[in-house]
Amino acid sequence: MRLYVERPVVAVRQVVVDLVMILWVCAWVRVAFWLHGLLEMLAVPGQQLEKFGGSLADNLAEASSKVDGVPLVGGDLAGPLADAADSARSVAGAGQHQQDWVHELAVTMPIVLLIVPLGLVFFVWLPLRVRGIRRRSTMVALRKSVAGRDLLALRALARQPLGTLSRLHPDIAQAWRQGDGSAVDALVALELRGAGLKAS
Repeated sequence: MRLYVERPVVAVRQVVVDLVMILWVCAWVRVAFWLHGLLEMLAVPGQQLEKFGGSLADNLAEASSKVDGVPLVGGDLAGPLADAADSARSVAGAGQHQQDWVHELAVTMPIVLLIVPLGLVFFVWLPLRVRGIRRRSTMVALRKSVAGRDLLALRALARQPLGTLSRLHPDIAQAWRQGDGSAVDALVALELRGAGLKAS
């Protein structure tokens, strides 16, 4: 498997691009975690509200049960205190609901943030990188055999610009058909050079 080209300057450029892509992914993941932590801080008021409401509800419920035992007025006072305890529980429930909403937001927003930058890496850059690796690996295998070199020469005849081909030989196609070794080598070198590989 040929991860990088054989031409040093281009290989260095490929390594730099790979490192930039890795740093790009790491940076966006860090930003996503930072955003998650920032959004989680929004749950603090809900936690305080839940704690306050729960504590108030417990105190009011306890007061209601104690007042209920007082002769004559106990029943009249216990009812409103129990109602107030129920209201305090509603406040605690609202605090819990706010925390749940913040937790969902803290998970959803970082994922949404990562979709575009990671999508560019995994669905654009990575497939191109894998395709380049496979292409170079195939070409390296082809250049080792006579039939493979002939195929690379044919590919060069079909794909390379006419001006470039005409500089190799006045009638490069005829030379290739006749099996001229120097013409085949020139075509192979041209095709491999385009992929960043050496002729042999």
